[in-house]
Amino acid sequence: MTQKITVIRGDGIGPEIMDATLYVLDQLGAGLEYEFAEAGVAALEKHGDLMPKETLDSIARNTVALKSPLSTPIGGGFTSINVSLRRHFDLYANVRPAISFPNTKSRYEDINLITVRENTEGAYLAEGQEVSADGETAISGTRITRKGSERIVRYAFELARSTGRKKVTAVHKANIIKSTSGLFLAVAREVAAKYPDIEFQEMIVDNACMQLVMRPEQFDILVTTNLFGDIISDLCAGLVGGLGLAPGANIGEHAAIFEAVHGTAPDIAGKGIANPCALLLAAAQMLDHIGQPQNAERLRKAIVATLEAKDSLTGDLGGSGTTMGFAQAIATRL
Repeated sequence: MTQKITVIRGDGIGPEIMDATLYVLDQLGAGLEYEFAEAGVAALEKHGDLMPKETLDSIARNTVALKSPLSTPIGGGFTSINVSLRRHFDLYANVRPAISFPNTKSRYEDINLITVRENTEGAYLAEGQEVSADGETAISGTRITRKGSERIVRYAFELARSTGRKKVTAVHKANIIKSTSGLFLAVAREVAAKYPDIEFQEMIVDNACMQLVMRPEQFDILVTTNLFGDIISDLCAGLVGGLGLAPGANIGEHAAIFEAVHGTAPDIAGKGIANPCALLLAAAQMLDHIGQPQNAERLRKAIVATLEAKDSLTGDLGGSGTTMGFAQAIATRL
């Protein structure tokens, strides 16, 4: 039985790393059928829209999408495509694993943690944004809801249970921002009480950032609000060597989008030297999501084995291989 997924090839290096990823998925024999859809600059040039209705309809129909990086034009009033997708499909959970891999430029070994970030509210709603006429004062509102806090914290605890993880840390700033961050923390405590089998910890965000750098091994799953989660997830990517090894999942009740969280890297686009690992790891997250954990594990193990062998690694990993050559090396180890 095949499963159809929406595939967005993206901008910049996006098409190259997507072609490499789909090659590996085909060699994996995951039984996937691809429905290609356009978004980003390529879609703007062709359809006059960064996110055409046909693409939204495809994601809604298939409920699962694999997406390469997209670029949002600067200026012109364009809204971030990623933010628009999250809001359109109510993809409330942003799930960002940070796992150590061999032969990478990292200061740490044995990192294995996940950031679960609320994706749809918080500071990024930027309600009531305005700058005073004299340009001296700027205002932007933050909204936190009980519903949004409850479902993201519950997601984190359910993820802990389903993956055998033992601890959830709620990251907040309730000591200062007593209204919004205070509500998030209060709800996190209520939800945590329903999961006595999972250790619960709460930590102020500035201390959490320091602790992540000093003793990252103390963390398992971190759950937090939108802005804090955006910062912490990139910090965690830095612990394992950067965004080239950082996948991301955006999960909602009715759709899920899996992506490489790095940018479009226009400076190397078209040269065939981009590292496809982040998108391949996102594809592994996707396989877990659609009920193929064995194939997900095969893919991750093949990536690890290729890194260990230093076979056809791309330049950012210290090698001189090509995007597709690296993908082929991974495929031989499936």
